[in-house]
Amino acid sequence: MQAIQLSDHFTRKRLLRFSLPSIVMMVFTSIYGVVDGYFVSNYTGKTPFAAVNLIMPFLMILGGVGFMFGTGGGALIAKTMGEGKAEKADKLFSMTVFASILCGLVLTAVGLLFLRPFARLMGAEGEFASLAVSYLRVYGLCSPVTTIVFAVDNFLRICGKTRESMFLNIFMSILSVALEAFFLLVLRLGIAGAALGTCLGMAVTAVVAYIPFFRGRMLLRFQKPRFSWAMIKKIVF
Repeated sequence: MQAIQLSDHFTRKRLLRFSLPSIVMMVFTSIYGVVDGYFVSNYTGKTPFAAVNLIMPFLMILGGVGFMFGTGGGALIAKTMGEGKAEKADKLFSMTVFASILCGLVLTAVGLLFLRPFARLMGAEGEFASLAVSYLRVYGLCSPVTTIVFAVDNFLRICGKTRESMFLNIFMSILSVALEAFFLLVLRLGIAGAALGTCLGMAVTAVVAYIPFFRGRMLLRFQKPRFSWAMIKKIVF
């Protein structure tokens, strides 16, 4: 299996093949944000909707950690593959994924310990703070999943799977909306149900996305990782 290189025999068609899926993916992600806001504001109330927006910066931090490992690790993995060191690239890929999971576990522990102080820091009190904590607690518990699902786009692109990456993100948006609607409209779980729907959508997408890597159907394959703090430092920077 050979990756499709954008730099080899450059054409506009090839450029669109790499860029258009990312554009479509971002459009669907934005649409999901609008639909999510509609469900929360109309079926839980104005105060829960305000609580979600209050703690949104912390949710962006959780996603940013995944993007960090995906972008930083992806750059080093692609460079290693370009040097013809496939086995080393596989080990670096495995280390990046497991390091992002470990980082997610750390974020989970920190979040559970400091949820309420975070909410107070943002100016939330009383019921407002309780709602914000309830929403953020679900996301905190799912931090390991959110980190790897935001990183997988880069790994798929390295393997030349740009369309697969696009379809996975569309699938995640649709599934998250469906689950959120179920938890809010049917089970009436409130603001925690909204977070749970999104996180379950991410979890299912993560499983679907990484199965081909485990089964050896991608250029990158999972191997027993060898942790290198120097390499993790490079990925982070």
